[in-house]
Amino acid sequence: MGFVEEIRKEASEDRQTIVLPEGTEPRMIKATPKILEEEIADIILVGDEEELNQIAADEGVDISGAEIINPEASDYLEDFAETYYELRKHKGISKEDALEQMKDSLYFGSMLVKKGIADGKVAGALNTTANVLRPVIRIIGTSDDVSIVSGSFLMIVPDCEYGSEGKMLFADSGVFPEGNPEEIAELAISSASTFEALTGEEPIVAMLSFSTKGSAEHPIVERMRKAAEICKEKAPDLQVDGEMQGDAALVPEIGAKKAPDSDVAGKANVLIFPDLNAGNIAYKLVQRLAKADAFGPLIQGNALPVNDLSRGCSVEDIVTVSAITAVQSQFRKSQEG
Repeated sequence: MGFVEEIRKEASEDRQTIVLPEGTEPRMIKATPKILEEEIADIILVGDEEELNQIAADEGVDISGAEIINPEASDYLEDFAETYYELRKHKGISKEDALEQMKDSLYFGSMLVKKGIADGKVAGALNTTANVLRPVIRIIGTSDDVSIVSGSFLMIVPDCEYGSEGKMLFADSGVFPEGNPEEIAELAISSASTFEALTGEEPIVAMLSFSTKGSAEHPIVERMRKAAEICKEKAPDLQVDGEMQGDAALVPEIGAKKAPDSDVAGKANVLIFPDLNAGNIAYKLVQRLAKADAFGPLIQGNALPVNDLSRGCSVEDIVTVSAITAVQSQFRKSQEG
């Protein structure tokens, strides 16, 4: 069974509720019955019910199993607006502005998650990553142990002996441009949690650089070295080390030679890159040259599960990312005990 089949099966074992705020997007409409038929999740579509049903009819699909909520006609609207006002009044927002903002489907969808009416949100088929993240940051916020929202890609490389039988997480490859050592450490902790949630395997984290354990000196090298130290302090149970080169992180023989005292070298399955340039280039090269499946950007660091889609996403992408979001919700609840 491949990763996609595994994640969909896992999602169906404890159904969560996922909100799709871009309800008028035909791909979202077409994905909805697939998600429901496979029992991956319960679905809330945001939009005008008559309009959404017309789109469904035009596409030849049945969305009767989904809940449809129109923000402007919803009983939730005033309560959501009041909550948003309380969250943002220090920024000078008025109650009238809060009410108008809550009529926006992305903001309304985020508040559904904030209030526990939905367990997670999936968007991005129509909106940029920046537009998807803005209400997440303003309404849902970050987890207690991090201060940044970041992005990662779960890479599934066929016929690969590295990582966890070809499963690796690359970060940040999609969201956070560049950080200081404290922020990189937080990125690593978030990435480790993402990897464990989606694979069920123990994360082994390598802070990557062009140097391995002092073979070169440069501010970038020092930043990754310091990030590894901070990460060990913040998450003492996490296997993390750095700085190290990519081959030292992945290849046991090279890891043993370049970093013989490291418990991570040659075993890493979570790769933390020095900046977004490196992470984004790396995931795209591996995706194309190794014919790897790349799932993401998976949004991490947020207090509740939200994921972004490429605007070029397929219906199947929406189904799979909805399953991933559901599994992340399951994992979060299990960690809270």
